[in-house]
Amino acid sequence: MKTMGAGEFKARCLELMDRVAERSESFVITKRGKPVARLVPVEKKARTSLLGALRGQAQENGDIVSPAVSREAWESAQEWDQLNREAPGRKSRRKVGSRR
Repeated sequence: MKTMGAGEFKARCLELMDRVAERSESFVITKRGKPVARLVPVEKKARTSLLGALRGQAQENGDIVSPAVSREAWESAQEWDQLNREAPGRKSRRKVGSRR
């Protein structure tokens, strides 16, 4: 890591920034002989696109397109709900924690 004074850095700032970016060099900038700043290359992160970012994180088990229950089970559940709604003399359901 090379050391240079603030005056020299000020005069050559753009050139030094290009060197850091191209060659991954680092510089310590001093003021009156004491280090005050460091010019270092930025760490480059691997760019990941939003699409495919979770590739390999999930697992497919079975058919993901077809319904979760059969048509017969769905229809019988709907019929059961309909019968419960229409039942005469049916008591209303209490909420959990409520008093009579």
